[in-house]
Amino acid sequence: MQVQKSFKEELSCGTLYLVPTPIGNLDDMTFRSIEVLKTVDMIAAEDTRNTGLLLKHFDIATRQMSFHEHNAFEKIPELISCLKEGKSLAQVSDAGMPSISDPGHDLVKAAVAEGIPVVALPGASAGITALIASGLAPQPHVFYGFLPRKSGQQKSFLEAKKRYPETQIFYESPYRVKETLGNILAVYGDRQAALVRELTKLYEEYQRGTVSELLDYIAETPPKGECLLIISGYEKQENEQQLSEANLKDLVEELIGKGMRPNQAIKKVAKDNNFNRQELYQIYHGLDS
Repeated sequence: MQVQKSFKEELSCGTLYLVPTPIGNLDDMTFRSIEVLKTVDMIAAEDTRNTGLLLKHFDIATRQMSFHEHNAFEKIPELISCLKEGKSLAQVSDAGMPSISDPGHDLVKAAVAEGIPVVALPGASAGITALIASGLAPQPHVFYGFLPRKSGQQKSFLEAKKRYPETQIFYESPYRVKETLGNILAVYGDRQAALVRELTKLYEEYQRGTVSELLDYIAETPPKGECLLIISGYEKQENEQQLSEANLKDLVEELIGKGMRPNQAIKKVAKDNNFNRQELYQIYHGLDS
């Protein structure tokens, strides 16, 4: 158990600040983020060249250290040591919130383990920004980041998520969007979706429609720039529950007749048909009142 009072305790160690950066438009940088980047002792940056342009734009002279997925293992002890010496540190990604698709989460875990305060600043987030203007239900939602690249692994991932009711948010490369939408269509069916690209930039674009409509559009107009996919959640058909309850019990009886124990049969039928196991147990034993 650990309680952090971010601004009410005098500590001998420094503070780790998680500072969001603009996802495109530099005017989205907050006053507080600029002030923190100016006053910390060091900035841990995913790409020092990219962050250097941001710092130059806002006349920030704070020293940078390179911190990305390829050097995080060796850099984290060094950063923690600096924090324990009383120096304050800001961690930034190339765009948006730290710890999302970058090694910031591992740094946060290490800081928390050492009792070092971690303070997150609010700011730009591509997933949430795209979601609230997508036209799809903003809540509940689930953010997955990048899908597996290999088609087979991607389809397996989607199969496990296809009956989730939440609106789903994915990052995707413009070079893989067509194949990914094709896999989503094959696994999820023709749901409502939005392809969002170049958020907050001059060529920002929202493509809203069914998955098949998006595929038709990008076949004629291949997407460019940074892309997100927003996919509507699963909606149960009106007769789906009735059909399941009318037939699933028979499937359980069939497996039992082949020598399977009742609970094993219930588990298998529920899994094979994406049905709630406890609910099927109640149906089979006549417990659903």
